[in-house]
Amino acid sequence: MSRVRTRPTRDDTREKLFEGAARVFEEQGIGGASIEAIAATAGFTRGAFYSNFMSKDELIIAMLEEHVAQSIRRNLDLLEKHKDPDDFIQALKSMDRTRQDPLGRAPLLHMEMILYVARAERRRPELAKRLRARRNLVAEIVETTMRNSGRPAPNAAWTGAILLALEDGFRLHRLVDPETTPADSFLRAITDLQRALGGVSGASCD
Repeated sequence: MSRVRTRPTRDDTREKLFEGAARVFEEQGIGGASIEAIAATAGFTRGAFYSNFMSKDELIIAMLEEHVAQSIRRNLDLLEKHKDPDDFIQALKSMDRTRQDPLGRAPLLHMEMILYVARAERRRPELAKRLRARRNLVAEIVETTMRNSGRPAPNAAWTGAILLALEDGFRLHRLVDPETTPADSFLRAITDLQRALGGVSGASCD
């Protein structure tokens, strides 16, 4: 009998290209990474790369988009099961973060890619879309958990922006000084804020 060869789906190919790109970016830097190296690391040809992306910039935007989309799915799935602020934060603390996408596993690469996109003004609107999506996610979590706990609801949109900035700040601090910035610094800060403000909740978007 002849063996039937199954071709990878478009989603499978893109996922492998994301993983390959993350490895090449970490080893060679984003600027020095070639499309040939990304394709080869992912196990594909240059032609396979161009069948999915027109350029390295388009690949990077797609990686950021997928990272945010996965973060939204994870957090909303968690919110379905844990609608109280305290329960939600405890669930975040116990979440298995080893199965995240390449950018979730590599915070430094994530920030490097954001800076790479932000340096070109024409690419910033795409980055702004991802930022707004993350803010909207945190705002939804704040609004839902506060409503279900019967506590007064703050301005969810503004609270979401504050919490997201706090999370990004702790991420940067941990990259610079991990010895004095524990991995759970953001969630510990949220717990402290809950006590001080009467129960404001937040979400980790990675």
